[in-house]
Amino acid sequence: MSIIAVGLLIVITAIAASGVIVWRAAHHDDASDVDHADAIVVLGAAQYNGTPSPVFAGRLDQALRLWQQRRSDLIVTVGSNQPGDTTTEAQSAKEYLVAHGVPESEIGALPVGNTTYESMQAAAEELHRRSLDSAFLVSDPWHNARIKAMAGDLGLTGYASATWTSAATSEESRGKGYLRETFAYLYYRLFGS
Repeated sequence: MSIIAVGLLIVITAIAASGVIVWRAAHHDDASDVDHADAIVVLGAAQYNGTPSPVFAGRLDQALRLWQQRRSDLIVTVGSNQPGDTTTEAQSAKEYLVAHGVPESEIGALPVGNTTYESMQAAAEELHRRSLDSAFLVSDPWHNARIKAMAGDLGLTGYASATWTSAATSEESRGKGYLRETFAYLYYRLFGS
């Protein structure tokens, strides 16, 4: 077998393994195994002048369910803004949660993060500042493997509890999410942030 063939086999195996990891993580809700964590971290998504996009609202509704079940009494929202935005993802998330009954005192809004890693880093720093070290991580299912890996690398015990009620409901949109995340997970494991 030539060196090129061996190299190609290694690349294909790495991509396939990454895909399996992403798929398996997406189809397991850690909240089914874990009753409580120090916090619920909601990763940001698009918002429009303070109104969360359907994808973001799905994530916030999942965080709200966990909070209503008293899985944690702290919700941390993260996410910056894009040029021209009048507010941040973190602030629009906080306002959404307050409107749905969560006291402001139980929400930490961190207007930081234009990437998943930046958001996870900000959340980890905030939790460590509060002497907390575990969190339910709320995003879309295909992000589960990568955000759990990031949490671990940042010194947090992360429990993925994704939403299946976001706007990404078609087979095509979910398929694209899995494919994109397969490569994103592999890239993160090879190169870090």
